[in-house]
Amino acid sequence: MAYQVCIDIGGTFTDCLVSDSKGEISIFKSPTTPGEFEKGFINVLHVAAEGYGLSGADFMKQIDLIVHGSTVSTNALVERKTVKAGLILTEGHQDILVLREGPRKGAFQWRLDYPEPYVPRHLTKTVAGRIDARGRELTQLSLDDVRKVAGEFRALGVEAVAVGLLWSVVNPTHELAVREILEQELPGIPITLSHEINPMPREYKRIIAAAIDASISPIVRKYIEELRKALDDEGFDGELLLANCVGGMMPLADMIKKPIYSVMSGPTLAPMAALALSNEPDIIVGDMGGTTFDVSALRDHQIIVTPDSMIHDDSLGIPKVDVRSVGAGGGSIASVDEGGLLHVGPKSSGARPGPACYNKGGTEPTVTDANVVLGIVDPDYFLGGKMQLRRDLAEAAIAKVANRLGVSLQEAAYAIYTTSNHNMVAAIEEITVREGINPRDSFFVCGGGATAIHIAEMVDILGLKRYMIPRFMAGLSAFGGLISDIRKEESAVLLTSNAAFNADGINEVLARLLKGGDAFLAEAGVAPENRQYEFSFLGRYEYQSFEIEVPFETKDGKISAADLPAMVEAFHKMHERIYSIRADGDTVEFTAWKLRSIGKRQGQDIWQKNTLADQAGPVTPKSKRGVYQQESGGVEELPVYGLTGLGAGAAVDGPCLVEAETFTAYLKRGHNGQIDRYGNLVVTVA
Repeated sequence: MAYQVCIDIGGTFTDCLVSDSKGEISIFKSPTTPGEFEKGFINVLHVAAEGYGLSGADFMKQIDLIVHGSTVSTNALVERKTVKAGLILTEGHQDILVLREGPRKGAFQWRLDYPEPYVPRHLTKTVAGRIDARGRELTQLSLDDVRKVAGEFRALGVEAVAVGLLWSVVNPTHELAVREILEQELPGIPITLSHEINPMPREYKRIIAAAIDASISPIVRKYIEELRKALDDEGFDGELLLANCVGGMMPLADMIKKPIYSVMSGPTLAPMAALALSNEPDIIVGDMGGTTFDVSALRDHQIIVTPDSMIHDDSLGIPKVDVRSVGAGGGSIASVDEGGLLHVGPKSSGARPGPACYNKGGTEPTVTDANVVLGIVDPDYFLGGKMQLRRDLAEAAIAKVANRLGVSLQEAAYAIYTTSNHNMVAAIEEITVREGINPRDSFFVCGGGATAIHIAEMVDILGLKRYMIPRFMAGLSAFGGLISDIRKEESAVLLTSNAAFNADGINEVLARLLKGGDAFLAEAGVAPENRQYEFSFLGRYEYQSFEIEVPFETKDGKISAADLPAMVEAFHKMHERIYSIRADGDTVEFTAWKLRSIGKRQGQDIWQKNTLADQAGPVTPKSKRGVYQQESGGVEELPVYGLTGLGAGAAVDGPCLVEAETFTAYLKRGHNGQIDRYGNLVVTVA
């Protein structure tokens, strides 16, 4: 038997999804090991081996491919535990990371201090030399300045260097010369050039991307090396791919070259899974784990990529799949403030000690504890009975909230439950309405171990009519990794407009991008017949400050003046969809050109070959369980169905519970579910 594996490390659990050569998919979980993620990585592989009745060594020998969504770089940035990075800028422009792009503050936040730059001023140096917007050298680069800065960085103990010179995207000769000198003066120190990591005309986003990339480069390299060694020690000799933030996979060597693409890569896999699971045009994807609720969306059945992701007060700089996160996971802690108001999150109990009911030392009331008290979660069947929960400890934790609010234990648990739901609804509304998506017309795909517990009430609040609970919902991101393509995005700057369209210049840019994309896919071992390319441009109306991304079609990677009307109309439509207005008479400017190189992998669609048999006979519950119902203010006995006992076409009507080994689904009254041929529960709201 040959296996393909995806491992996704979450804040509380590490998910392992395994696909065999017959298309059978199994999901395994083990606790995340903060600070030693590679240990949790190996632990969950051993859990999977045990599930297949194999020794760890035998299982490893039969794995052809492991794909992995890493959180190492994200954690380093969120916790501000990056390495000491130096930054080299053009003389006279030392404050690019201070000024940013003029971040807007709230009208009543006039006392806020301006945020500190990502790279401190004492680690930001300048060198003489100047390239203009047309790529002409106005002032020769001062090599002495570069050597002087290298000496200062050496004395300061700098561990990585970012270089961001003006207009290097048009003419990179100065940045390349700086790197050549730094490699001589600071051997072994990783160097990031802004025109290579993020070739775009906006200085701040180009340079912040370079600074972030440099600051996490040694961390990502170390993690990859330790992970590779741990797998070698276990006897794994298959292929290892890492998830990137543009919704695909990258070989290890490419991730080491551009570690910034590992930032927030794990959550980007959930929308990739939704892309495969449903053909609906507009889809909302909600992934509720132990620490956060990640929400993303598909518009016109396309992944939404944003250039505006933030890390604390700074932009990430590079484009990434648009995923928003709020502190609303199963481990989110509930508290009551001095005014008697209930809050849920963003603080979390995490993997250690976890919710009180885990019996690992946690005492604070969490969302998971509330779900146990409500009766939605069965303490004896958590993770299929592999992990016993303590209802008494959950009740003791929730009692803290109940006493502060002066309500019963179950009322307090429901207050925590519904407050968490409203926090997640706010995140959903932000990513849908702001992106021109009507949530009422959207299809919802659940991900994460806890989403199916909360989805019914969220759907009612949002006014949605249909949603899906995939059978491997608890590992949706891992499933997304298992079926994802090898992907890479590259861009190049060329300013033109529909008033003076430079088709020849654009074709030169597209040819250069195609050459680089083809080389990347060839290096990744993708056969020519499995290579695909998607083009887009960044456009704006004349005098607008910011661009939007618009996909376009080409013939053999080339365009002509005859393609201009279609490209302009595509821009107008996208602008209208996002901002509700279009200005047909205005000049449209094209500022940058992007290529997404896609490599199809073998076995990505094998899961579709394994379908369920039709439901035989009537659908009968395996048991009943008392669940608190807010409408009646009491406990009602609800039927409990086992997901594994349901065939294709089986119908279950709410109120009821549907249990799988890794999740529990709670359907409210009027929510009618049916199992599809792949074992997913598709629910329609009456």
